[in-house]
Amino acid sequence: MVVTVAETERRSWVPLLAVCAGYFMVILDVTVINVAVPVIGRELSASLTGIQWITDGYTLVLAGFLLTGGALGDRLGNRRVFCAGVTVFTVSSAACALAPSAPFLVVARLVEGLGAALIVPGSLALLQQAYPEPDVRARAFGLWGSMAGIAASAGPLLGGLLVSTVGWRWVFLINLPVGAACIALTLRHVARSPRRADRALDWPAQCAVVAAVALLTGALNEAGRRGWSDPAVLAGIGLAVLAAGAFAVRERLARNPALPLGLLRSREMSGGVVIGLLFNFGFYGMVFTASLEFQHQRGYSALGTGLALFPAVAMTMFASVLSGRLSHRTGDRPLVISGMLLAALGLAGWAAAGADPGYALLVLPMMAAGFGTSFALTGSTATVMAAAPPAYAGAASALFNTTRQIGSATGVALGGSLLASATVYTTGLRTSMAIGAGAYLTAALLAWLCVPGKSTRK
Repeated sequence: MVVTVAETERRSWVPLLAVCAGYFMVILDVTVINVAVPVIGRELSASLTGIQWITDGYTLVLAGFLLTGGALGDRLGNRRVFCAGVTVFTVSSAACALAPSAPFLVVARLVEGLGAALIVPGSLALLQQAYPEPDVRARAFGLWGSMAGIAASAGPLLGGLLVSTVGWRWVFLINLPVGAACIALTLRHVARSPRRADRALDWPAQCAVVAAVALLTGALNEAGRRGWSDPAVLAGIGLAVLAAGAFAVRERLARNPALPLGLLRSREMSGGVVIGLLFNFGFYGMVFTASLEFQHQRGYSALGTGLALFPAVAMTMFASVLSGRLSHRTGDRPLVISGMLLAALGLAGWAAAGADPGYALLVLPMMAAGFGTSFALTGSTATVMAAAPPAYAGAASALFNTTRQIGSATGVALGGSLLASATVYTTGLRTSMAIGAGAYLTAALLAWLCVPGKSTRK
């Protein structure tokens, strides 16, 4: 049988499709639940605490176990752990859809978060393995990164459609065919990953990092509701700092550390993960505050809010494809810097648009933020992954995504606090946008210092 060049090229992108399908489900479930929660609360007679755990429990487990998922992938093989994560995620999604009570749904969501934590680190490591050529890998990283922006921003739109037509249980049921297809494609088209039996799991360190990230993410989530001076918030942040200190001490003494601290001495690695934190802070803070603005101040429905945010979503796919194609010509540094500057200009434009700007004036700022964030994600991802030895690809991916998750939680928490504390709602909104613009500018400066130019790319 003769195989054409076009067919070969199509087959070569099947691993990307498989990996992105898993990653899309993970990020979609962060935001798609938001518009369904009021209906879920009424039908399952959930308390306010139960509703909070339905939304936040998933995020807490996802953030807390990312580094554990990366370490397991490096030890047992990233394909094996990725497929296990998709299986856990899909089965727990079915359990969520069939939940007879709020406590059952909360537990199922926690397990779903655990599956997600196994999927995300392996996704980047599998792409690095499947596409060793720098140019092709850059395009793959770009499309992978666009999944986050598309899934996060499309979540309210899709959730609104499903809840208003077929019911809230379909918010979870849609994961079943996607998960099944993801496993089938991965097993058939993604090569087996090497197993490194010498990479012993350092359970004290893993427990410390789970505690640190979960406590910090939980405190940040509560800060948006309770305020930054609340004792529970301050206690959570303090305990997270102590747990992070314990992790650092353990890693310094461990014979086989989960994340060698020497990796963080790399300017590319440490700079890349901080850039990821900053642009997630800006983008997800913008999406959160914009959603509240459209729903609470302008009276948009959940579906209308999703449509209003669509300009930012539409730009993410276009920007990721473009940056992937340009990276081999320009290197990563110009793309990251220009993306961050454009995103900063967008949020600064929103902040300067006035107290009650028409929606038409906000379209370009949202497009600039969506385009700039996705345009920079390709280069920052490539920078972090290239700085890590192959044996630590899963750990590097987990570190990058953990810091991004913390950035998202911080952006949402700060945006919520500013909106709640401002005497005039629009003042809090504009302040949040201005702070987001400052985060993007800081990321641009870090990119100039830390992201390698074209001549140093691997």
